[in-house]
Amino acid sequence: MSKNKNRKQFENIFWIKDKLATQNLIPGKNVYGERLIKKDNVEFRLWNPTRSKPAAALYKGLNNFPINKKSKILYLGIASGTTSSHFSDIIGREGIIYGIEISERVLREILPLAKERKNIMPILADARMPEEYSWIEEVDIVYADVAIPDMSEVLIRNSKFFLKDNGYAMIAIKSRSIDVSKKPQQVYKEERDKLEKYFNVLDFVILDPFEKDHGFFVLKKKS
Repeated sequence: MSKNKNRKQFENIFWIKDKLATQNLIPGKNVYGERLIKKDNVEFRLWNPTRSKPAAALYKGLNNFPINKKSKILYLGIASGTTSSHFSDIIGREGIIYGIEISERVLREILPLAKERKNIMPILADARMPEEYSWIEEVDIVYADVAIPDMSEVLIRNSKFFLKDNGYAMIAIKSRSIDVSKKPQQVYKEERDKLEKYFNVLDFVILDPFEKDHGFFVLKKKS
């Protein structure tokens, strides 16, 4: 196993021939058609930056990535499980992902993945209403990928409920979901101003061309 020396290194995330990958928690099985490769008798899943915003952020040179082995994650907008399957690889069997999804139809798609991997817990709920799932334990990271106008407020609200002291958050900002009349850079600035009331901004990258008109923030809860 090796990591590309020209790329930022993070725990359980690998660069293999300049391709991003995670070690497959369930060898022999892919999730969304991604390629499986073996290196030194270890199987990896290539992490597609056009299918996953955190992967796009890593390709764009993200310098801070707080998810690691054993992490407890609250994932807002987990959808069908493309990104969460790679998070599942990274955190391993001792970590947990609480995945909030408002669409029952979409949530059904992730159930087989969750049953197989055992470190993903899908929850049918509205991310705007964290009191609906207030039984969730304190988490290390809150990740939000919800294409709604108040996405930053939703991240903050959930972080107040569940994020541990000095915990981290990440959010993929889809500028067109917030205000199509403004340039993406203006939207990112306005969202940053909101987020800075509760978090310290550790990193920010623009995801174009992998994800058009998207920005990605890495944050740390203020003490």
